Amino acid sequence: MSDDDNSPISARAAKQLFADLRNAPALVLAVSGGPDSVALMWLAARWRRSLARGPELTVVTVDHGLRKEAAREAREVKRLATELGLAHRTLRWRGAKPTTGLPAAAREARYRLLAQAARTAGASHVLTAHTRDDQAETLLMRLFRGSGIAGLSAMARFSTRDGLVLARPLLDVPKSQLIATLKRAGIGFTEDPTNRDPAFTRPRLRALLPQLAAEGGDIRTLVRLSARLARANAAVEILTDGAERFLRVRDRDHQPRQGIRSFEVTAFATLPEEVRLRLLLRAIDTVGHEGPAELGKVETLLATLDQAMNRTSASRRAIPKQALLKQTLAGALISLAGGRIHVAPAPARRSKGGSRAEEGGS
Repeated sequence: MSDDDNSPISARAAKQLFADLRNAPALVLAVSGGPDSVALMWLAARWRRSLARGPELTVVTVDHGLRKEAAREAREVKRLATELGLAHRTLRWRGAKPTTGLPAAAREARYRLLAQAARTAGASHVLTAHTRDDQAETLLMRLFRGSGIAGLSAMARFSTRDGLVLARPLLDVPKSQLIATLKRAGIGFTEDPTNRDPAFTRPRLRALLPQLAAEGGDIRTLVRLSARLARANAAVEILTDGAERFLRVRDRDHQPRQGIRSFEVTAFATLPEEVRLRLLLRAIDTVGHEGPAELGKVETLLATLDQAMNRTSASRRAIPKQALLKQTLAGALISLAGGRIHVAPAPARRSKGGSRAEEGGS
């Protein structure tokens, strides 16, 4: 770790962190009370005070109702926000909590509530306090889950969700520098004990980081890898865009029914495997109603399609009109017939009682 990683963030550096948000009408800051988000709030407030005109800032704390200390921590965030001259709201995740997949469910609830708060405040962006450390941990989590290039690109500085822009201005900043900033300013913060709970994946991976660093896989190296994969992913996405245009030109005399995606087999088969995979993913996610599709399942589907196409090519017979393959995935019906791959919405699943279930049901 360099000396810079342990030095407070200067006012000039803070301006650079938020510079591209200056023209936003309003911003929502997601602040839990931990060091990262409290530093985000303090830095954003100092930056806003330096501007003659700028966005309105609203601090939002989400109480998931999972720890009795959460209400007190939300009150402490409100106190500090008020001292900084910022509006504050506490939103609560109400209702029953799942017994499995709790971190993912809590994350979905948090973003849903933040999106609601942003719309109420007229904000174009929701700011989160993800750091360089979070980026490295996210890369490891996705690596061990077998993610593809897109997943291993980890988090972007800007992304869209629920019609809003998620901004992560601290993504290149180490957590140690944020803590140094708060200590210099005399600002207190809390530590969520779940961040050290080995029952959850992220804390277990965090505990491995010193060992990985000893082997050369420190946080900077992991983040650099993530950036390189993001660069590669962007290039493949451009190739996939070009492949879509190529297939449309080849298919200009073929007009599939509305709501259906269709690829001519001969042209589709000439494309690189990764591009074909992404074309299928896009089509399934567009027309399906149970998405997004899992990468591994789409990989299996592509292998099955390739086998069926190869058998047809090897037989040297006329292309049969009847379906050589028909399979559902993520609410889409994929079929191979008449020399074409068709991706259409799948019929809604039937419930055990015989009536049709709602879209997206299992």
